Amino acid sequence: MLFTCNHCGFSQEVPDTFAGKSGKCPKCQGAITIPQLQPTSAEPAPASREAASQLPNRYSLAEFVRKSAQKDRKEGLFELESPQMLEINLDGMVWTKMGSMVAYNGTIRFTREGVLDSGLGNLLKKTVSGEGAKLTKAEGKGALYLADSGKKISIIQLQGESLFVNGNDLLAFESSITSEITMMKSLAGVLAGGLFNVKLTGKGLIAITTHHDPLTLQVGPNRPVFTDPNATVAWSGSLKPEFKTDTSLKTFIGRGSGESLQMKFQGSGFVVVQPFEEVYLQAT
Repeated sequence: MLFTCNHCGFSQEVPDTFAGKSGKCPKCQGAITIPQLQPTSAEPAPASREAASQLPNRYSLAEFVRKSAQKDRKEGLFELESPQMLEINLDGMVWTKMGSMVAYNGTIRFTREGVLDSGLGNLLKKTVSGEGAKLTKAEGKGALYLADSGKKISIIQLQGESLFVNGNDLLAFESSITSEITMMKSLAGVLAGGLFNVKLTGKGLIAITTHHDPLTLQVGPNRPVFTDPNATVAWSGSLKPEFKTDTSLKTFIGRGSGESLQMKFQGSGFVVVQPFEEVYLQAT
């Protein structure tokens, strides 16, 4: 080991057996003490080994349970457990998308939407179109957890406004909200994949889903917005979209819509799109 005198700076190699011993510097004769050897990194000191053994394991089962545990954020009836998981603190009744329930606790009863629950008008539209937003009525008291194929969830509070939502993107809404199925009266709309939407009106909470983050575009006078039907999620109740195409009917046969089929929004309002072109299948 290398020893250095702290009086005169004299340095000299000495055997390891001299560690901890006292004497005099051979140059200045000052009193010196050879320092103790420090433990190497390959062999940690006993105190270091003991401290390391007490560190929490970030991959332990207990740590996984702690990180993924349900958290009560006390945000009210609807709250997001994660961007893809909706918690409904139920004490009454809500409408949910059929098949969206992933878990619940408490006493909750699930009933498939009856043929007249949404009114005779909606029944006729479902019968004619062969489609509809398939809903489940959840009643009772407890915590209900909903998700839809890992899509991102957005919670919206309606305060008397109206909002059109693509039927496939509607996850849940309060019983105080009135729903009405609206049909796309357009041959182009049928070719786009049988699109349908739901008009929601009233006061209460709704939850919609999108693939990734939604984008809202403002529609104004002399400033229409054109969207891909398969990427269109919702629009304000003041707008009535039209279908626009620059190709002939023959071009559509055997093809998807692509950019050749568009929805045109004009007036005053907004339209919500997602960065994903979703393919909608007709209900059977």
